Amino acid sequence: MKKLFLILSVAMFSLGTVDAFAQDNANEGAATEQAAVAETTTVADVDAEATIAGESMHHVMMQKFLEGGWGWMLPILIFLIIGLAVAIERILYLSFSTINSKKFIAQIEEALKNGGIDAAMEVARNTRGPIASIYYQGLLRYNQGLDAVEKSIVSYGSVQTGQMESGLTWIGLFIALSPMVGFMGTVVGMIDAFDAIQAAGDISPTLVAGGIKVALLTTLMGLIAAVILQLFYNYIVSKIDSLVNEMEDTSITLTDILTAYNKK
Repeated sequence: MKKLFLILSVAMFSLGTVDAFAQDNANEGAATEQAAVAETTTVADVDAEATIAGESMHHVMMQKFLEGGWGWMLPILIFLIIGLAVAIERILYLSFSTINSKKFIAQIEEALKNGGIDAAMEVARNTRGPIASIYYQGLLRYNQGLDAVEKSIVSYGSVQTGQMESGLTWIGLFIALSPMVGFMGTVVGMIDAFDAIQAAGDISPTLVAGGIKVALLTTLMGLIAAVILQLFYNYIVSKIDSLVNEMEDTSITLTDILTAYNKK
């Protein structure tokens, strides 16, 4: 439910931004047309170049998005929005899963020394993150022997790793689909451009350039979406690898602690 709420929130915000820009772009277009009636072609070209030079990167990107057409740009935008929502949710989850493992291990050792297994379980229960969960499962099976503790640690470690990797397949899917849809839009746009040339019976540079430009914009949008999602994907994977290594290290420490406690 939290994932769905986050995805919907990001989607509504992003689409609202695009719609607002589209309205502003339409108003600017109407004003430009009225100004062009009163000015000469040379002055209008100079003003247009000055306006483009002064535009922000965000404004230019949104303008190119609208020029590419909603038919192909919208699916890519949806892939980007949903992918970012999943990535943000994963980053938040992994951030909350990270704890100070040295401090936590010291608390477990202190609890074992003063209150035994039950006190250590209480510390693990009240601590967030996969490391604390693994410790809790291991301590819970202490009465069954150290072999049962080790098996529990290994099994529940795999469960925790699977939970951390949840959602990565969707990000990978959107990374693959975004450029694919962009390339498809380019191919369809090129076909439309050649159809227009065939219908006109003449190869007009303006007609060809306009069609090719619109077609290539879909590929550009798809590649941009894929690059952004790939950066988030790699960061999440590196974060998971770091947590998994820490889980394995602390699991060995738990085994050593319980072995020493068992000898008392």
